[in-house]
Amino acid sequence: MKIIKQIICLLLSLCMLITIAYAADGNMDGGGGGMEDASKENFWNIGNEGVRVTVVDKNTNSPMLRSLDFTNVNYTGKVLHSGGVNKINYRNGKKLSLKTSGYNPIDVDNPIPKIISSDGFSNISAVKEYFCSEGSIKYISEKIGFPYDKLINGDYVLMIEPIAYFTYAGQKFAFTATEAAMFDTMKNGLVRKVLGNLTHKNLPLAMFLEYDEIGFGSWTGSTNRFVNSSEIINYLGIGTVRFDDFSPNEDGDKPTISSYDYIYRVDTDVITAVTVSGGQSDPKNPTTVSFNIEGRTYNVSNVYYPEGDSQLVWVKWHTPRTPKNIVISVSVKGPGSPEKATINCKIEDLNQNPPPNPTADDRNDSFTQSSIPIRAERTSASWSVWKPKWHKHMVDNGYYKTHHWQDSNGNWHSKDVWISNWEDEGWWEFESLNYYANISANMSIKCDSKNPTSNGKTMKSGYGINQNVSVTYHTNNRSAVTRSQNAVSYFPEFNYENYWRLLDRIGSGFEFKQNKYSTYKNRTHFTPIWFPDGDYTVNTWVIDCWTPDGMLSVNLSDSLYIDGNLWDDWHIGPQKND
Repeated sequence: MKIIKQIICLLLSLCMLITIAYAADGNMDGGGGGMEDASKENFWNIGNEGVRVTVVDKNTNSPMLRSLDFTNVNYTGKVLHSGGVNKINYRNGKKLSLKTSGYNPIDVDNPIPKIISSDGFSNISAVKEYFCSEGSIKYISEKIGFPYDKLINGDYVLMIEPIAYFTYAGQKFAFTATEAAMFDTMKNGLVRKVLGNLTHKNLPLAMFLEYDEIGFGSWTGSTNRFVNSSEIINYLGIGTVRFDDFSPNEDGDKPTISSYDYIYRVDTDVITAVTVSGGQSDPKNPTTVSFNIEGRTYNVSNVYYPEGDSQLVWVKWHTPRTPKNIVISVSVKGPGSPEKATINCKIEDLNQNPPPNPTADDRNDSFTQSSIPIRAERTSASWSVWKPKWHKHMVDNGYYKTHHWQDSNGNWHSKDVWISNWEDEGWWEFESLNYYANISANMSIKCDSKNPTSNGKTMKSGYGINQNVSVTYHTNNRSAVTRSQNAVSYFPEFNYENYWRLLDRIGSGFEFKQNKYSTYKNRTHFTPIWFPDGDYTVNTWVIDCWTPDGMLSVNLSDSLYIDGNLWDDWHIGPQKND
């Protein structure tokens, strides 16, 4: 007889157990507060909300099937929407594209609790309870078309994204926080100007991760301030529900581990981190964390943290030269028995989709310009390390001893004499050493030196361009940070997807790799001869600057102007005879 599993839905603010057929952990928290005055053209009504739900393979961080929107609101009429694109799709480079028809969210039978706050009072406990309940899980799995038994087997998580239904410039929208931030960027900040309390506070802060999961970092910033679009895209407007076997820890003071999943590039210096917590870290017997990576064990010793707190522990290592999936096992030795964790890493090779060789007779009569996608950007990180220091406190734990003596007349006397016994009854104090890292980057593209008719930043299509990317770093802990080791350029003729160029690192910056189709083997990219007159904009994503707090990245772009094509430089006529 199979032992029926139990489910424990861990609520941040509500200490309760819900016993069902699996263990569901709601990784979400929320904040917000305050709304601006509405106008006839720009407004949001409290309660006009929903959620976008996606089943995600937690081993590959890949969405399964389609995302579906669920709502309490019968939101009818012409609504601009994305067609159900989720946060992972956008992280992977999908651009925001709006549709005017076909929006059919599912009206739930059991109403979803209020998610988007307008007064600063989060309802996250009720939200967690709702999405961790057996009834909601079964309902979602049925509507999405993903088998319930498969969903709860431990290999998948539900990604939850709050949706706001609002009106901007007289038009109805159905947007997640990520989409609202991307749309605001497209509108040069005009959306935030009139609906900022919704789009850049209440909606993104309605839900965020308490710990890193499915490739997204946890949010540790303020929960009641305006946030910027980069913070929204990288961290906010997302929660997860995971399903695991629950094995209660009978010894509550053993260390436990919160693990992180990573996507790395081949042949790269990276950093993998775990958070160690629980129990009492004894500085006389410090905790040691061991990472087993590809048959090699990395030991991180002298790990300290005060009672009731935690410590981020990391290891720097180099990824393999070929793509693969790696499982890192982590063990902790310290007070009590060690706990173990595994970290799933995907090692990918970005040098697999270089553009094909353009030819002089290429055509693309149906081409239309696409907007530059908003790729993940994070330019700063911070972390801390606990350092123990003994606070000396000397206490005289002596005693009285009676001293007897006889005087010269033969009389006996006695006196109590204090015998000192000084002992140090001090205690450990923990000092937090704070560290940071930040990067900035710039890029410029220019006409290739072999272009005979270029003029400054104006050129004819069909010729090549060169690129230079410079990166600047600042940190107070160089040993814990890697430089940006990869940069990828995307091009307008491919709608900034499908094909790209992995750049060469040259010094502290990046340039195109040598082009095998170039007669002179220049570091060049050839523009297609059919590209229309106008701006030619290259998008470059600078990545793989690793810190204990995650990866730093920068999203860049620069433009040249296309005027004519290389056929304009050709003239065919009869040869003159001498």
